[in-house]
Amino acid sequence: MEKRRLSFWEVWNLSFGFLGIQMGFALQNANASRILQIFGADVHELSWFWIVAPLMGLIVQPIVGHYSDRTWTRMGRRKPFFLTGAIIASIGLILMPSAGALTSIFPALWIGAGMLMVMDASFNIAMEPFRALVADMMPADQRTLGFSIQTALIGIGAVVGSWLPYVLTNWFDVSNQAGVGEVPFNLILSFVIGAGVLVTSIMVTILSTKEYTPEELAAFDTTGEADKPQEESLLNIFTDFKNMPFTMRQLSWVQFFSWFGLFGMWVFATPAIAHHVYGLPLSDNSSKMYQDAGDWVGILFGVYNGISAIYAFFLPAIAKKIGRKSTHTASLLLGGFGLLSIYLAPDPNFLIISMVLIGIAWASILAMPYAMLVGSIPAHKMGVYMGIFNFFIVVPQIVNALIGGPLVKYLYGGNPVFALVTSGVAFIIAGLLNLKVKDA
Repeated sequence: MEKRRLSFWEVWNLSFGFLGIQMGFALQNANASRILQIFGADVHELSWFWIVAPLMGLIVQPIVGHYSDRTWTRMGRRKPFFLTGAIIASIGLILMPSAGALTSIFPALWIGAGMLMVMDASFNIAMEPFRALVADMMPADQRTLGFSIQTALIGIGAVVGSWLPYVLTNWFDVSNQAGVGEVPFNLILSFVIGAGVLVTSIMVTILSTKEYTPEELAAFDTTGEADKPQEESLLNIFTDFKNMPFTMRQLSWVQFFSWFGLFGMWVFATPAIAHHVYGLPLSDNSSKMYQDAGDWVGILFGVYNGISAIYAFFLPAIAKKIGRKSTHTASLLLGGFGLLSIYLAPDPNFLIISMVLIGIAWASILAMPYAMLVGSIPAHKMGVYMGIFNFFIVVPQIVNALIGGPLVKYLYGGNPVFALVTSGVAFIIAGLLNLKVKDA
């Protein structure tokens, strides 16, 4: 018995919730450092505040994966998890930029950092079951298409989220000015809109997609593994980690350097571009020119996400022609060159070229490793191994969070643009390591 092939629009609806998740991620990635600086964080401290994000992923995703493999409700198997995550994430999105209004309870910086933690934990609750849902619902030869459409929706959501503060200010005359220690209204309104889109997009997937029952999934499993009694202990995660497939071990190093580079870009892009390209002092984070630079970083982040959405539609054809491994390697190398080129940027507009190259790498990072991975994972452990695979996303971010700030302060002389150069080198290393991966 084989799984039914899905139409394009069925795959689209199945993955549509990712649009809202990534819109929230984009708002966080493009603006969290700026908001934390407004609340009083120094530039070399930013990576330490961001450490809560990967820590939440390290803790949450394997647990969610373990239990989503073993959960069946009237709503389904994966749906309860990403609905719960979406609701909590939307609360964090609303509260983070509004932390200044809650200073009678705690310092704004504490509240801002706390909401960053809440958002990332809930994004992780929502995201992992979506990855597993593609594997649950689609036959093996459609999975590259499934992950590519997810990547396209991620790109669309990220473009909207990244551009929203700029659009509100420049198209709808919403102010991007505020007093010292206050978040501009265009950011506050952007986060509120993002929360609404997040919940709405998740509901589209929930209402349009009917999951297979455990009995149907067992019938699809040709290995017989699904019929074996499964130990329910959460501690089995450690055994699964030890026994992970060989392809997954190889991909772990590719993921490490890929996400080490991404984290450095997300944390330091705004201060690096404001200082290195706009020529602004790092302490000048409340001026109109600094806010304009921050809004432009949002536009740039939208560019790389928009390119990723477009490139994602071509990934299945490219991978079919030259192989998934070669596709991913080439994409990572282009992204590395894009990050390195930021150091040479003569003006802000040049950075669009840099972001085009980064967008190619981003699309591949979101699709190709998963397409290479799922063929090596037992069907009945799809959720837990997707969660464990997240270790190799969050661990490099934790490492960067711990060392990124001190590197900027002590090795790079306080100039955060060298953190972006380091990210470019990490992408190139990831591309070279990917050449060794066995793509089953």
